[in-house]
Amino acid sequence: MEPQREPGRGTRLFLWAFNASPRPTVKMLVLLAFIIVFHITSAALLFIATIDNAWWVGEEFFVDIWRVCVNNTNCTEIDDSFQEFSTIQAVQATMILSTILSCIAFLIFVLQLFRLKQGERFVLTSIIQLMACLCVMIAASIYTDRREDIHKNNWRLYSQTSDGTYGYSYILAWVAFAFTFISGLMYLILRKRK
Repeated sequence: MEPQREPGRGTRLFLWAFNASPRPTVKMLVLLAFIIVFHITSAALLFIATIDNAWWVGEEFFVDIWRVCVNNTNCTEIDDSFQEFSTIQAVQATMILSTILSCIAFLIFVLQLFRLKQGERFVLTSIIQLMACLCVMIAASIYTDRREDIHKNNWRLYSQTSDGTYGYSYILAWVAFAFTFISGLMYLILRKRK
């Protein structure tokens, strides 16, 4: 009878990554901390992108999905008197929904840490996080596609904003899309361990 040969470092790493063999608790805690920080970062990005006033910016103005500010002081709320208001409402609703879904996914993840049986996957958390990802993608895509029409159809308000560029809130929305997508996939792959 031949003695059992211990797997090499690459094989051990592969087995550990797919939870085929137990590893020390410290590594699991580091992985858990990374996942939690990554998820909280995703939620923070969603909050900033949704709330902050910088989807379209220039030297003397800034515009978001809630208001238009010219000369850094003269702000006008976007309301139903706007042309294309339903488009802005769709962006608002999907950004809010993505933020809420991301927060719910985090709470469900914490609950599943205590309730799931060993070896089960965090499928519910993954599904909700991927739904948040879909919502933020829809919001940013609508804004990307319809921004020019919104500005043209509301020329009275947007007349001084034509020389702008996409602002950091818009960019953060796309970064949040990537983060929530990666986070959703991580939860799908992750299995509960001891």
